[in-house]
Parts: sequence; structure tokens; C-alpha cells
Amino acid sequence: MEKNLEIDNIDLKILTLLMEDANMAYTEIGKRIFVSGGTVHVRMKKMEQMGIVRGSQLVIDHTKLGWDISGFLGIYLDKSSLYEEVAIELLKIPEVVNIHYTTGIYSIFAKIVCRDTQHLREVLHDKIQKVGGIQRTETFISLEERISRPIPFGVNVPPDKD
Repeated sequence: MEKNLEIDNIDLKILTLLMEDANMAYTEIGKRIFVSGGTVHVRMKKMEQMGIVRGSQLVIDHTKLGWDISGFLGIYLDKSSLYEEVAIELLKIPEVVNIHYTTGIYSIFAKIVCRDTQHLREVLHDKIQKVGGIQRTETFISLEERISRPIPFGVNVPPDKD
């Protein structure tokens, strides 16, 4: 997506506050940045229409629900031209929570979440490695996720010149 000149410091301040607390009411955001709640609402709709904001999501600690294994897969494809087909198939596997088309030794880098090592083995053997176009995979188990955060867009934003 190309840079859009319609985004200003107020938009960035709104995004920054929502990244800190996605449950914050538009009226509270408005109070903090000295605009009305209606202005926040209109600007959020504008950023949704522009594709900057693609929705919101509930962040779950999957380990508290018994899904104790997070892993990353380096996926080698038979040919890089198979990326689209493979990505569509990986989308059908619920344990695959994100994928990235990458440079380097892997064509795809994916994150998976499983209940335990047995479930991980089943996902790898019975689902992922059966996807056509995947030559082989390398698995990395995450022992701990220390940081998971959005980019702080508002940090280097110069103050309004109004």
C-alpha cells in the first residue's frame, strides 16, 4: 500500500491509543486528544475504508486453554511459484496462525499453535507435510514469547503545528 497523505497526527494518536487499549471508548480517546468522540468514529471509519485498520481481534493466552506448544516452521517449497497454492492450503489448517512469504533459505515461515507434542506431530505429519508443493519443513519450538506488540506509530510523530 502506498503512503497516504490523508493520514495526520490525530489519526496516528487515535491508532496509538487503540494499540495500547483496544477497548478504549471513542469518547475517552477524544478527551485525551482534544477532539469529539464523533471525530474519532469518523476517522476510524476512514482508516478502515483506506485499509489501514483491518478490524480488531481478541488476544487469547492459548496456554491458559491448554494449547502449550508454539512453534515456527521454515517451509521449503518445490518451486517458489507454488506460494499462492500452498498459502491457500495452509489457511485451511486451523493450527497455522500466521504465515510469511520470506527471503532466505525458507520460502515460507509459519507459526503454529498445538496442544502438546503429540498434537504437533499430527499437525506436521498429517496436515502440513501433506500439502502439495511443500518439499520439507524445519520446526522450531518456542520456549517463551517475551514480546508481542504493534509498532508504536505515535512515538516519532512530531506535534501538531496548529
